[in-house]
Amino acid sequence: MTTTTEPAPAPGIGASVLDPDLVVEVRNVTRRFGRVPALSDLNLLVPRGRITVLLGPNGAGKTTAIRIVTGALNPDRGYVRTFGADPNVLGEEVRRRCGVVSAKPALYDRLSGWDNLQYAAELYGLGRNAVGPIREAAARFGILEALDQQVGGYSTGMKTRLALARSVLHDPDLLLFDEPTSGLDPESSHAVLELIREMTSDGRTVIMCTHLLIEAEGLADQIVVLENGSDLLTGTQEELTRRYWPHDTVHLDAEDPSMLDRAADWEGVLSLQHVQTARGSRVELQLDDLRRVPDLIARLAAEGVRLTRVEPHQPTLEDLYFAVRAERRAQAVGARP
Repeated sequence: MTTTTEPAPAPGIGASVLDPDLVVEVRNVTRRFGRVPALSDLNLLVPRGRITVLLGPNGAGKTTAIRIVTGALNPDRGYVRTFGADPNVLGEEVRRRCGVVSAKPALYDRLSGWDNLQYAAELYGLGRNAVGPIREAAARFGILEALDQQVGGYSTGMKTRLALARSVLHDPDLLLFDEPTSGLDPESSHAVLELIREMTSDGRTVIMCTHLLIEAEGLADQIVVLENGSDLLTGTQEELTRRYWPHDTVHLDAEDPSMLDRAADWEGVLSLQHVQTARGSRVELQLDDLRRVPDLIARLAAEGVRLTRVEPHQPTLEDLYFAVRAERRAQAVGARP
């Protein structure tokens, strides 16, 4: 099969421009393993100094996308630039500026933590006198005191911290983390995610893959939702939330829910509907402005409505993800003959 890396760009995408604010450009990329599609017309633009989270279920193409970015895999078709260079041509130079932590990092269990980092330092070209970088990286991830221990005796969390320390030894510009909290307890996961957030404070760029919605929430500067190797949507959590919930929403309940229907035609109320949930029913109001809520409550109370619940709705990333999936399912059903 002939590999083409720069086809004519698709409509709406445009030709590549070496935007200094973009560390990674992936445009219209397709990659197959035999007959199995791993990526299908994937577009991914990663801004400098930000955390981009690739979010999707297992098998969505997240790991393949990471490997395309570093040049570890070639696309069957599409345009890829990392630091403005084609990683399939200048892969060694690109990878030298990357730090990678895979879902199952390859560590040498029979060696000490220090020896693992020393070996990595030599591979990165730092030589055998990389004491400073090793100690600094280990201290940053809280494993300095454990470096003389054999890695086979490390906990899962300690091994993850060692892999993270190894990834920053050579002071890379781009960090790529594939499911970095896999197998960690909640406390260790939180600590690792906080460390990842800190990495952008000195100008590093981070791409992180996860299937856990809670990890992306509050961490991602940009979210890219993947499914079946394609990007479904891209944006900040606020931008994506506004796409599916363009108006402010408040959830209400009352001793007699039917009495809430009187608010349907009040000023500022855009819609009112009764929603059935696993915990019972509720009334969902869409408003033109949440600042109307106090007056709304006062008027309902004045008319004898005994409210039992008033809750402004702040959609979570989980809400967003399932809204996207529901939309895609509806589109698929509508497209069937």
